[in-house]
Amino acid sequence: MKIHFLGAAGTVTGSKFLIETDELRILVDCGMFQGLKELRELNREPLSVLPNSIDFVLLTHGHLDHCGWLPKLVSEGFSGKIFCSHPTKEIANLILLDSAKIQEEEAELANKNNYSKHNPAIPLYTTDDAKNVLPLFRVVEPNLEVKLSDNCWFKLFYAGHILGACSIELHVEDKVLIFSGDIGQDDDVLMFPPIKPKKADFIFLESTYGDRIHPQEDVLSELETIINDAVAKNGNVIIPSFAVERVQTMMYLIWQLRKQNKIPDIKYIIDTPMGISVLNVFRDNLKWHKLPINECEEMCDVFTLISDYEDTIAAIYDNQPKVVIAASGMVTGGRVLSYLERYITEPENTVILVGFQAEGTRGRRLLEGEKEIKFYGKFYPVEAKIFSIEGLSAHGDQNDLLNWMSELENSPQKIFLIHGESTALEGLKSKISERYNYDCQIPILNQVIEL
Repeated sequence: MKIHFLGAAGTVTGSKFLIETDELRILVDCGMFQGLKELRELNREPLSVLPNSIDFVLLTHGHLDHCGWLPKLVSEGFSGKIFCSHPTKEIANLILLDSAKIQEEEAELANKNNYSKHNPAIPLYTTDDAKNVLPLFRVVEPNLEVKLSDNCWFKLFYAGHILGACSIELHVEDKVLIFSGDIGQDDDVLMFPPIKPKKADFIFLESTYGDRIHPQEDVLSELETIINDAVAKNGNVIIPSFAVERVQTMMYLIWQLRKQNKIPDIKYIIDTPMGISVLNVFRDNLKWHKLPINECEEMCDVFTLISDYEDTIAAIYDNQPKVVIAASGMVTGGRVLSYLERYITEPENTVILVGFQAEGTRGRRLLEGEKEIKFYGKFYPVEAKIFSIEGLSAHGDQNDLLNWMSELENSPQKIFLIHGESTALEGLKSKISERYNYDCQIPILNQVIEL
């Protein structure tokens, strides 16, 4: 049995792990690379194996860096089944269509304004490519054993993180492989705590926050202070947010503050059509999260929900103070760019970063204090205040990741640390060795390891 590390090895994004046996090829996740230019360019490179030689895809969850390359995989020949949870199917469909639409629009804009080095600029994939993925999805209930062959079966188990996210327990050639996917915080606002694995021969463990402990900050109090300070200066608050789970978490927190009259009665805007669509997925999948339907409806009543771009323009040029939650979370695309293009040059405005910011993204550059930022081929001075609320990450921190392995009944042969930057990978490796004395390895991109 061989494992091909086709993504998220030595970096955070582009999750793709191919399990190759004598009879099967199984791809766990099929994500897009994001962030650094040299990583994004990998999205246009062919896989090292032919897509039509892959039998199945097992999907941990619906974030772009875990499912966003599926349209390319399908357009290049994959025609097998894609197994995932019900919410993941719904969310992945939304995310893929949104991703395709953004790419088409950006290619059109780049061609119109002649700021791409490609002539013409073309999207990585089209809306039609994204639509071709949907018929291949097969929904699997958690903890249900699904047989792929006489010698291979898998089951999904709850991972927290976002709606529908699961870890994968894969039994193949008498070995148990555990793929963590992304693991949520034990005390997440909306998600239940992740389920811990009981047995594993090999673990493929995400390491996004492997070297960090989330601050034990009072998130509500911090959010209250930031919003009130901005409004007192007649400014606006822009919150770039991942449309899945992060938008809903921010809605929940703002709703809590409004209920207690701790923040003013101004406009609170959700401007992400996909984030609004995800609210429907929340309503339809109540067993996957903590929020009862009546609270979900009460929360939504606090917000102005914007879908039409004409309403986006009207909101941008409305001079009244407001709080806007808009995608994308790492400021890589989406409608948040239109708000920031207008507001980032004004010192009375505030930007709140509320999730992981990958290397090479605008969000990471803002986080690190860059004084000038580029939108649509033009540079803008960063005069707005930039805040980060780390405790709001959908990823578990170092303690959560270590605790996730605390109920193992055996010592795994190997822990492969994936989905992290180098300092996070090394930091987690050291802590796992210290606490459990497990053998850890940090694979590199495109490495093939025989088990």
